[in-house]
Amino acid sequence: MRTNQARRCVGWAAALVAIAALALGGCKEEKKSTRWDQAASAAPSAQATAAPTEKPKEGGAFNKFFPADGTDGAKRVFSQEKDGFAEAKLTKDGKELAVLSISDIKATPDAKDKFAKATDKLDAYPLVTVGKNQSAILVKDRWQVKVSSTTLDGDARKTWLSKFDLKGLSAL
Repeated sequence: MRTNQARRCVGWAAALVAIAALALGGCKEEKKSTRWDQAASAAPSAQATAAPTEKPKEGGAFNKFFPADGTDGAKRVFSQEKDGFAEAKLTKDGKELAVLSISDIKATPDAKDKFAKATDKLDAYPLVTVGKNQSAILVKDRWQVKVSSTTLDGDARKTWLSKFDLKGLSAL
């Protein structure tokens, strides 16, 4: 009698193991490749085919294009430099006269849109007035040169823009 019980237990155990093996084996679903998967794997990725992007210039690379310290009796002090941007403050008689800056707008193409509607020019460069305190030009479709001042009018800001080395900047 014990032999029959043992055989039955072994039979049930073997049946349970077989069912478990089939259940676990059946859970693994083989992924079938579609023609879209094949096309995606065959085509080069967009990143692989994109042209390498040029890194922005270091902020210090712009310093030589600013008006020289002492121009028209103004003191120039560089106040900020980071990749793609440099800024200097102009003071005269102890008071802030203006903030000058050069920025690389390649990474922000929307910044270029405001120059498309420019009606004024400084030399060959489009000139825009931003608000009532800023004037900016676009050099070589990449470099935005800006003068911001609460005390200078548009003509005076334009004069300060002309004191930058725009020819040198356009060769950068």
